[in-house]
Amino acid sequence: MKWPKIAPYLTTLGGLGLFALFVATGSAAPAADAKDKAGEPDHYLKATPETVIWGYFAPDVPAVLEVDSGATVKIDTYSSVGIPEKDPESFFKEHKLEIDDNVRGLIDIMTTVKKDVGPHILTGPVHINDAQPGDLLEVRILDVQPRPPYFGVSLTFPGAGSLPDLLDAPWMKVIPLDMDANVGRFNENFDIPLAPFMGTMGVAPTKKVSSVPPGRFGGNLDLKDLTAGSSLYLPVLVPGGLFLTGDGHAAQGDGEVNLTGLEVSQAVTVQFILHKQCEQPWPLAETDEHYIVMGLDEDLDEAARIAVQRSVDMLGNFAGMSVPEAYAASSLAVDFALTQIVDGVKGVHGRIPKHLFQNTESTWGAPCKTDSSAS
Repeated sequence: MKWPKIAPYLTTLGGLGLFALFVATGSAAPAADAKDKAGEPDHYLKATPETVIWGYFAPDVPAVLEVDSGATVKIDTYSSVGIPEKDPESFFKEHKLEIDDNVRGLIDIMTTVKKDVGPHILTGPVHINDAQPGDLLEVRILDVQPRPPYFGVSLTFPGAGSLPDLLDAPWMKVIPLDMDANVGRFNENFDIPLAPFMGTMGVAPTKKVSSVPPGRFGGNLDLKDLTAGSSLYLPVLVPGGLFLTGDGHAAQGDGEVNLTGLEVSQAVTVQFILHKQCEQPWPLAETDEHYIVMGLDEDLDEAARIAVQRSVDMLGNFAGMSVPEAYAASSLAVDFALTQIVDGVKGVHGRIPKHLFQNTESTWGAPCKTDSSAS
């Protein structure tokens, strides 16, 4: 049997936000309805000097847009990776890239907005009405597309990435995007298939932090599964949630090992769904094929431990498994992978295949907050 998307049961169950699930009843998944609205968003948030911040998350940044739960928003974002801050226009001239209205918008931001502790230009915040600490914000990604002029950047330098001693000088490559073929032209012998997603999506934390390390608030997760059709679930930590996004990636491998993905300016259309009184200790995600648990920590072993613990918790609540059963199932059927290992706080995620539950005939529900040693 086919399981529905889990979102419609989050609020009505009042139970475990992400993994409290009923057996399919034949009703259409809400994400499909939302995808139909991707071309007609309720709001359009352009990236301008007035609607972006540069390099940080904070709880006291004024919202630039207020929306109700259920609203769809198209959000423009910019990437400044590899572009010199003092003379951004020179980059486009050097690489023979068109200086169109989008580029002029980026140059305007880079020459007028104060850069803070991190490198990411983030659009927002978006205030979600009635969102309060203890709630769960579902961010449904309806569409993600690179913005013209179509190019991406890969960048690394000595001391960076997973092999900090490999290089003795900075290295950067500008990669043209062939949107018709849906690839990045890396060189004459090697193409990069495009699978665009937003590297950074998060709500406001309770104190100001750099945009580089991810955390409970989400942020620079660099989870490549968050393409169109997926959902990211974030614990609301301050009133209104205050959602921000940026750091567009046209492609990335698990690990993001040299420091960057295929860094691009992108437009993302999302739908915000607020689930009241549905507390979660860490971000969670969902695709058509998987439920995804995450672990984040400066120590990679600890990040892995958190991800495995979350898998045990979720399988216990979702599938009614005992702790030993959930632990065994996590080893037998869940794929754990490096999300990224280059942002200070490292990420490990576990992909729990949905198809494993297709023959289950039971109905499960569970408390929304799981008992987790990782919380």
